[in-house]
Formats: sequence, C-alpha cells, structure tokens
Amino acid sequence: MSPVSPRIAPGQDRRSLATPLEVSTYLGIPVATLYQWRHRGTGPKVHKVGRHLRYRWQEVEVWLDTQAIDLAA
Repeated sequence: MSPVSPRIAPGQDRRSLATPLEVSTYLGIPVATLYQWRHRGTGPKVHKVGRHLRYRWQEVEVWLDTQAIDLAA
C-alpha cells in the first residue's frame, strides 16, 4: 500500500496544527481562557481531531486581527 500524501493547493500554507498550550503561549493567556472562549464561542476557531482540540495557525492569526481596536478614536 502506497503512502497517501495530502493534497495541498498551490500557495496554501500547511503548517502543523497547534495545541491549546501552543496557542495560549503564543497569545500570552492561560489555557483555561481558551477553553472558556471555546465554550462561549468567542475565541479563535477550534477543531476536534479525535478527542483533541487543535487550532489552525492561520485562523488564530485572522481571529487575532479581528480583535484589534482603534485607541485613537
């Protein structure tokens, strides 16, 4: 049986999925905050892979960009 390679569209970034610990470290928040955000539906989009929660880095970045506020206004 030959190994199956994932189909990646040209120019598509296929970084590994992030764990809640990696995302919390990146954002500088406790892991528990990520779990609360998931429960409330306010945090970055999360995916269940089996019984594990995983984040796509691109979706974390997009979510983070939407959180920006204009303090000059």
